[in-house]
Amino acid sequence: MKPFLIRAAARNNAEWCASMSRSHGVTGEFGGEAWAVPARPPLYYPDAVTLVPGADATALVGRIDIAGAGACVKDSFADLDLTGVGFKVLFDAQWIHRPASAPPTPPDLAWDVVRDRDALRAWALAWDDGDGNADLFRPELLDDPATSVLVGRSADGLVAAGAVASRSDEVVGISNVFAVEGGADRAWPVVLDAVHRLFPTLPVVGYEHGPDLDAAVRHGFEAVGPLRVWLHG
Repeated sequence: MKPFLIRAAARNNAEWCASMSRSHGVTGEFGGEAWAVPARPPLYYPDAVTLVPGADATALVGRIDIAGAGACVKDSFADLDLTGVGFKVLFDAQWIHRPASAPPTPPDLAWDVVRDRDALRAWALAWDDGDGNADLFRPELLDDPATSVLVGRSADGLVAAGAVASRSDEVVGISNVFAVEGGADRAWPVVLDAVHRLFPTLPVVGYEHGPDLDAAVRHGFEAVGPLRVWLHG
């Protein structure tokens, strides 16, 4: 089951990266082994995501822009060696999976799906936490039927937590999990409650590392396999 889950998670993540890139006017292409964009994608997002084990590294690198530093490859099965073409490992992580079910901890925040520009801007500013990158999340995302920006609000109506849910045929992927206070342990109950109500039959996938991986495990996820992110230059 784990190989199937990793492939489903990798495909789902690539579809989310494609949606984010399209919202910035960058169009990628799905191939048999990988999704890739020929021009630099938005900040924090990869130039390519592998979809199957044993992808042809030479062909993959040929589909992206490595003329300068900064190209990024999400090696979904942690089985590539890109050191010979100028890449280094940025970080290692684990794909995570959780069966479709209600969260073990009831949420202490009311949740909703972001539906307009003003709400998305408020969500992005809370997610960004003053780093100056809130413009990453553009209104075009609101037009993507597979993307749901989830927001948890405090009693006074302020954004307190959130995440992005990316629905595909077999799974729903979660990314950009945050809480203004309390970290991932505050965010996961509200995010999982929202996902369970919106997509009650779909298992939940994503990827995490470090303390965020530990938090996901505390909320019912299991690590199902490694991935690696490579950075050029």
